[in-house]
Amino acid sequence: MHSIFSSIADLIVQRPGIISKIILVLMVISLFGMTMVSMQTGTETYMDVNSPEGVLIEHYTETFSKETVILLVESGDSTSPELLQYIDSLKEPLENLQYVTSVSSITDIIKSLNNGVLPSSSGEMDEVLAKVPDNVMNVYVPSGMLNMGTIGLEAGLSEEQKSSALSNLKRFIESTNTPPGISVKLTGSAAFEEEMGAAMGESMGTLILAALVLMVIVMGLLFGYVNHRFLPVVIVTAGLIFTFGFIGLVGYKISMAVIAAFPVMIGLGIDYAIQFHSRLEEEARDHPLHEAIHTTITKTGPAVMYAMLATSMGFVAMYISPVPMMQGFGLVSIIGVVTCYITSLIGIPLIAVLINYKAKGHGISKQAAIVDSGLSKTAVWVAKRPVPVLMLVLFVAFVGIQLDTRIPVNTDENSFVPPDMPSKTTLDKVTRTIGSTDTAPIVIHGSDALTLDSVKWMKDFTDLEVRTRSKITQGTSIADYVITYNNGMMPQTQSELDAVLNTIPEDIRSSYVNGNNEAVIQFNTVKLTTETQSDLKMDIEGDLQLYPAPPGIRTDVTGSFAMFTNLVNDIVESKELITYTGFVLVALFLAFVYRNINAITPIVPIAAVVGWNAVAMYILGIDYNVMTACLGSMTIGVAAEYTILVMERYIEEKEKTPDVIEALKNSVSKIGSAIMVSGFATFFGFSALILSTFPIISNFGLTTIIAVLFSLIGAIAIMPAILSLVDKVIHGVEELEEEVLHYPHSHQK
Repeated sequence: MHSIFSSIADLIVQRPGIISKIILVLMVISLFGMTMVSMQTGTETYMDVNSPEGVLIEHYTETFSKETVILLVESGDSTSPELLQYIDSLKEPLENLQYVTSVSSITDIIKSLNNGVLPSSSGEMDEVLAKVPDNVMNVYVPSGMLNMGTIGLEAGLSEEQKSSALSNLKRFIESTNTPPGISVKLTGSAAFEEEMGAAMGESMGTLILAALVLMVIVMGLLFGYVNHRFLPVVIVTAGLIFTFGFIGLVGYKISMAVIAAFPVMIGLGIDYAIQFHSRLEEEARDHPLHEAIHTTITKTGPAVMYAMLATSMGFVAMYISPVPMMQGFGLVSIIGVVTCYITSLIGIPLIAVLINYKAKGHGISKQAAIVDSGLSKTAVWVAKRPVPVLMLVLFVAFVGIQLDTRIPVNTDENSFVPPDMPSKTTLDKVTRTIGSTDTAPIVIHGSDALTLDSVKWMKDFTDLEVRTRSKITQGTSIADYVITYNNGMMPQTQSELDAVLNTIPEDIRSSYVNGNNEAVIQFNTVKLTTETQSDLKMDIEGDLQLYPAPPGIRTDVTGSFAMFTNLVNDIVESKELITYTGFVLVALFLAFVYRNINAITPIVPIAAVVGWNAVAMYILGIDYNVMTACLGSMTIGVAAEYTILVMERYIEEKEKTPDVIEALKNSVSKIGSAIMVSGFATFFGFSALILSTFPIISNFGLTTIIAVLFSLIGAIAIMPAILSLVDKVIHGVEELEEEVLHYPHSHQK
């Protein structure tokens, strides 16, 4: 290992020009790759689309739900002939727009019940509307002032195509001559997700820039004891460009949770750069630059690499999660930390050669001296009292582990965004009137799902659920349209039913049946919390067992309703397993690398920090979501970084002095400042996330800085305690062995 790092040092010192040119070429390629980075939303970010549930949800979405946009029309009278004439005039031009497959509204039903024309007077209109069942009417006209149409988009659209389709729809609506007193807006999940993705990407870009600015300020204030104090910020920026570029070039799409990996990358990246820079400054004070670079790379290179690889073990654990978002977080975090490590390993020494780096000299600033003195005194105080300190911190961690199960999981996308986001305010207006815009669908499949018995069962089951389940506001199926188009009566024979089915317009029919083998019941609900949604899904599935469909017919609750319910269960069930797996992987890695008792020492502060995080989240009332669910593994990664660096320097100092207290004092005084600077740079840098208008980002920012703060405490205050205790145990065992070995000789005497 030493020879590899020695070769890297020699290459940097002897061939700086060639390496610089290679890096510049890679930088240009990465900048090009950054333009190819795209956001990903939808089913594939929340669940495995190849699983049975995923296949069913995808099939349901493509067959019945498709990608729909709600056309929301507000007026003084939602059924006036003038308004309905205007809505009807939109149908044909909307259908001619690219990516639009269908447009349906109440006018389709009115025309089919009135010989293909819209009534011209209010009296005639009321006569026709009286034939439409209430639950069908409520789908399109939920109140006296709201009218809703649905615009179906092609299945399988890319994010760019979906965005283009929504832009075309908005431009067309804005270009129409809207009658006075009428407001037309686009809403629904597709419009909401598109605006959320764009706004979140823009918000994160601004916040990451703000984080870098805050880091520069912290570096200016705390890292003044080295020359070129802002060099680590340049290095971490380069590392981010390489990371973004690589992600763009390989075509990997980033999701909401993956965005959360970027703060982790910047936090750990700045730490790597500060460690190399701090060691270079230390060595350059007493040695020529080429020797300082050689020592920095051969000593700090392996230490930081072990910390980086241990950090990556925490992220590897995320692959056991069934949630693709969390797997993506782990993958992007690994790519980021490896890239930032390599950038720091090569970048800091290379720039030092190019600018002929000169250390500030032995005149260390008073500020750094005070920090070093304070940290070393803390380490010594803790090292002399390891048992009570460890008992206290582990007790708090144990309490946190118990509280962790009481922290709720929130997967409601609507609660992730700013309350004043335009698409959210429009969506809220709809939900206040009709409840949730996402239905709870039941897919019905069999050799013939449109038998008279099956259609009657759909009607009976729908009425039963609406009557007995208070959270269900209404239910609609093809049975309701059969009654609508059969003069308000259910057909009595199969032939009558077939005849009525043929009279139902294709736009309506295709929303509720697929050939003769599939049909769907759509339940509308009140606005539900994640927990109540899960309860309702279980209730519906229980009712399907008690009141089953006719023989040969299978029923499944599906759609986003089932997807987000499953997501909660997936997060709850895998969250703890991911954390424990992360511990095991880190422990195995350390055991493999060090092969001595010191390997277990970082596990104690890491475990403590994970427990403390849970206590903080519980007290602050922060829920788990798709971003904060990654907190356990992220904390393991960050805490492993700091604790392993302390352990590495302790091992190095222990070779110089057998006194454990002296070794701890020296190691913390030499590395403590660097860790504190990087920790506070990360801490204050990512306090910028708290200012985000997106609750999901601000909560993640808060949990991130708490995790960083606790990780610093773990490295500086707990690591000396566990290292001291382990040393005492080793000495105790050695003394006991000596007594046992000498006992026979003394006994003989």
